[in-house]
Amino acid sequence: MNLEAIREKIAYQPLLLGVFALLASGALAWASSATGDAIAAAEAKDLRDSLSEVLPAGVADNDFLKDTIDLDKGGKPVTIYRARKDGAVKAALFKVAERGYGGEIQVLMAVDSEGRTLGVRVLKHTETPGLGDKIEIKKDPWVKSFDGKSLSDPSPDKWGVKKDNGVFDQFAGATITPRAVVKAVKGGLDFFTAHKAEIIGSAS
Repeated sequence: MNLEAIREKIAYQPLLLGVFALLASGALAWASSATGDAIAAAEAKDLRDSLSEVLPAGVADNDFLKDTIDLDKGGKPVTIYRARKDGAVKAALFKVAERGYGGEIQVLMAVDSEGRTLGVRVLKHTETPGLGDKIEIKKDPWVKSFDGKSLSDPSPDKWGVKKDNGVFDQFAGATITPRAVVKAVKGGLDFFTAHKAEIIGSAS
């Protein structure tokens, strides 16, 4: 093989690699674009399903995923999803959290315009299986005990588990977990009350 042929071969290889790299990056960009919308749609569906779990049927006729405001809670932004009926805000849906026995417990709650809880669900936790996981609706109906509650029913001093002279049941061997959820829900009601004018009075 002469020197000229060797030079041509050496020059050809980087060019070929460059073409393959360009084709590969183009394919990846196309795949990302093609799947991005599907992933976003799936995430929106999951969020809508979770929000619908705490919002009774018939309360809203709007797309509450698109009717939101962000408010500050302890230095962190909280997204409020507003459920409307005939244009009027009938409920606010948002997440709160408190530390339980195994870590942070994330709670989703819906509050009506009068400050009563319409529904509460635990979204995420790391509590002890068989004990603390009774906060999950699929394991125990305990979380439904918050339905219809407000800051005046029960009175503020009764917002606790029975071990703390409150009205909510605790779990045998796992008092810390329900105590944290009670605290989270009451904190959510306090938050709603403090920002009620912004939530109910803001235009979409």
